[in-house]
Amino acid sequence: MVDNEKSCVYKNPDAPVEARVQDLLSRMTLPEKIGQMTQIERTVASPAAITDFFIGSVLNAAGSWPLEDARPSDWADMIDGFQRSALASRLGIPIIYGIDAVHGNNDVYGATVFPHNIGLGATRDADLVRRIGAATALEVRAIGAHLAFAPCVATVKDPRWGRCYESYGEVPTIVSEMTSLVSGLQGQPPKEHLNGYPFVAGRKNVVACAKHFVGDGGTYKGKNEGNTILSYEDLRRIHIAPYKKCIEQGVSTVMASYSSWNGDKLHSHYLLLTEVLKQELGFKGYLASDWEGLDRLSDPPGSNYRNCVKIGINAGIDMVMVPFKYERFIQDLIDLVESGEVPMARVDDAVERILRVKFVAGLFEHPFTNRFLFPAVGCKEHRELAREAVRKSLVLLKNGKCGPFLPLDCNAKRILVVGTHADDLGYQCGGWTKTMFGQSGRITIGTTLLDAIKATVGDKTEVVFEKTPSEKTLASSERFSYAIVAVGEPPYAETKGDNSELIIPFNGSEIVTAVAEKIPTLMILFSGRPMVLEPKVLEKTEALVAAWLPGTEGQGIADVIFGDYDFQGKLPMSWFKSVDQLPLDIEANGYFPLFPLGFGLSCDAMENSKQV
Repeated sequence: MVDNEKSCVYKNPDAPVEARVQDLLSRMTLPEKIGQMTQIERTVASPAAITDFFIGSVLNAAGSWPLEDARPSDWADMIDGFQRSALASRLGIPIIYGIDAVHGNNDVYGATVFPHNIGLGATRDADLVRRIGAATALEVRAIGAHLAFAPCVATVKDPRWGRCYESYGEVPTIVSEMTSLVSGLQGQPPKEHLNGYPFVAGRKNVVACAKHFVGDGGTYKGKNEGNTILSYEDLRRIHIAPYKKCIEQGVSTVMASYSSWNGDKLHSHYLLLTEVLKQELGFKGYLASDWEGLDRLSDPPGSNYRNCVKIGINAGIDMVMVPFKYERFIQDLIDLVESGEVPMARVDDAVERILRVKFVAGLFEHPFTNRFLFPAVGCKEHRELAREAVRKSLVLLKNGKCGPFLPLDCNAKRILVVGTHADDLGYQCGGWTKTMFGQSGRITIGTTLLDAIKATVGDKTEVVFEKTPSEKTLASSERFSYAIVAVGEPPYAETKGDNSELIIPFNGSEIVTAVAEKIPTLMILFSGRPMVLEPKVLEKTEALVAAWLPGTEGQGIADVIFGDYDFQGKLPMSWFKSVDQLPLDIEANGYFPLFPLGFGLSCDAMENSKQV
């Protein structure tokens, strides 16, 4: 216990945050400070590790759960257990627990899974995104977590990038507008709030994390963890601009990018991390590394680890996502400080920033789960919000050859539903759902497109579903009023999603064409980015909808294709004619896309809007 609790300013909730930070910092030993800078994975977060090494943060990798299909109470029990270990340390500094809640609290079974960011960018609806942030915050706090690793505010310049769907769009104006997610997650700061200072409104809000600083969406040929080759002026205008909007909203944490700028890795970039982000933009929260981000500063990764720690910390990294080798990291950093290779002032600055966020987030007063929030996880209100987001995200690219084909008749006698994505909730949600790379099948609670169609059509309508259309079915095509064919990408994430061809997988184009040659067809494409649309597909189909990765609430698609709501979505990025055109640049001469940025038809008015 601390000597005299009444003299501990840091324990006084009425004291100013900065006074509490300085008081606590003055009491800390070097190992306690470095422990605060250490973030470890839940599987190595034993009570002894947390208490004895003064660990500052715990996270779970995507797919690392307390148990399969864990309930909110299971998560809360686990996280509160970690917290008790932290509070048992000498100074009783609470941990901050982080989770990859990038489109809802997507690691948690039964949580509401919202459309991925690329679909939200198609809505152009900043208030909708803010409300999604607020709903996500409730579902994150309900399980006991305090930090959501969101939003990704990359400006994506090439759909070949495996993280394309994590971006809101290809121009900074769209991405900056969608940073309203920060105010949803953390709460809206008052007008007098100091620019750059972290803000968390209360126990129903979470710490947000703007990522990945900076330029990760602009790498050469869309290579994940690649190199962004740009002048500083263009980097600032295209890629830094959305971070400025996040900082204005009091974003509490920022995560560095794996990628490089003009050949220099961001995790070791003093100019961008310290001089630009912290000094010029005034960011007062803490800067986190990505998963094993310091390891990647050497080739091969993890070699000469001590030097990686030195250059990363000196560049401005405050909290290091280790996530497993925490003892080595802590010892190396202690040695570096004692040898003078990492200044004590740099460590103090890092710890000040981490403690500031913890005090602002109320973790010292309320370290444990508010279990009254359990019912928020996957609640009806949040699912209705997700359904609204799906409706607004759909982009109508084609509607009829000779006249409008949509909306569909919900009282047709017999309709054919075909395709790999018509009845696969995991495919519909995409990557970062239950696991990092996503899964196929009924991986959580939700409504597939097929479920939604069956729930919408009339009692006398027969719905025939075939994942792959049989020859017999196609031979009797006159039996069907129309067909709905749902094709698209399997789930993926990060580097495994890098794709130089962008052809619709699972013979998607062939399936669409085979059906469309026989039956009037609506094609629905589930993807995290624009894909190759072959001329025969465009010619044969009656209508084409880009549904992106809509999440668990497939009913939102049926709401629109059957005419209860009109299409509102506008393309958040240009749709290329062929991959040979990539990267398409809307600002350059020779911009000849298949569909331009901002394109989107409606059923009521057959005119496209080209407004960004």
